[in-house]
Amino acid sequence: MKKLITVLGATGSIGVSTLDVVARHPDRYGVFALTAHRQVDKLYEQCLAHRPAYAVVERAEDAVALQRRLDAAECRCDVLYGPAALCDVASAPDVASVMAAIVGAAGLPPTLAAARAGKRVLLANKEALVMSGALFMAEVDTHGATLLPIDSEHNAIFQAMPSGHARPLETGGVTQILLTASGGPFRSTPISDLPAVTPDMACAHPNWVMGRKISVDSATMMNKGLEVIEARWLFAAPAERIQVVIHPQSVIHSLVAYSDGSVLAQLGNPDMRTPIAHALAYPERIDSGVKPLDLFEVARLDFERPDFARFPCLALAYRALRAGGVAPAVLNAANEVAVAAFLDGHLRFDRIAAVIADVLDAVPDAAADSLEVVFAADREAREVAASRVRAYLAGARP
Repeated sequence: MKKLITVLGATGSIGVSTLDVVARHPDRYGVFALTAHRQVDKLYEQCLAHRPAYAVVERAEDAVALQRRLDAAECRCDVLYGPAALCDVASAPDVASVMAAIVGAAGLPPTLAAARAGKRVLLANKEALVMSGALFMAEVDTHGATLLPIDSEHNAIFQAMPSGHARPLETGGVTQILLTASGGPFRSTPISDLPAVTPDMACAHPNWVMGRKISVDSATMMNKGLEVIEARWLFAAPAERIQVVIHPQSVIHSLVAYSDGSVLAQLGNPDMRTPIAHALAYPERIDSGVKPLDLFEVARLDFERPDFARFPCLALAYRALRAGGVAPAVLNAANEVAVAAFLDGHLRFDRIAAVIADVLDAVPDAAADSLEVVFAADREAREVAASRVRAYLAGARP
């Protein structure tokens, strides 16, 4: 019997890669539902290709238009809309696995719904753990869900962990997690040149093909900072046990150090289909479509310590992790607002970190003991961040 999958965020880069892997194994997998935010034309083409039972979009008018087009093409697919529909297709009884690839805070409710339904959750949405790590992990444990990381780094750590890894780290003899980072497009750019960085420059990642928001996060290394917070919850690792290592080739995806002096690494070409295929079939292995790594072609592997002066967003992420409570949710919300302003041409690249720091200082800390508290902090952080962006745009802040 085919295992049915719901792909949350089907039109993004992770969603597209997931459907590529699924299509390579039509005897093993089928598509239950595909969701998209506004890319309705792309979702239409995906529905024709993969024939899901359901499609979900954000707006009612888009749902009506898409349903009309699919009916005309004789594609039997029911089109739904809105946040509740996302949760419904993530928790439906027929679904075996849910690819959680919606970017941003909007991805948290359906990802949580999948966990509460005891699904195999393929986690590409960072915000589920960044915003509500303790709450989310408690739901996973309570409802017997299986959580498999899709970020190439966390998937690599998962593969290098002891078999049947149990929290905390010490139970398996693990002493440190080494989280690799490419360093992005500005790893060696003079810091004095960073204020002149444009959105197109920031989105030109040297190794990975990603969406614009994630590409900017990679350029500031906020992406790595959020991954540090994720790793804390996925592997029960305190901040001091998580070391970021800049590795420009992006061939070693992460490493795990053990008490006996061993360091285990997972290597591969930089292609998200590898971790996707691993999580889909775990504990088996299936073809991902990724070509084998040629070590002779790679020839060398380089490593550097991250420069917090060059990458202040990474330092801010460690600060939020150590603060705990709602601070990581505040960090994430402020970053989303600041990055959006930068991409819209309303904020200089070097001021992204400044906005985030201002918001962390301004929003009071609180225990993240409910989603209501987390989302309240998220809303307040967005309001404060928007005010800081306006102040910078008006020249009221240096």
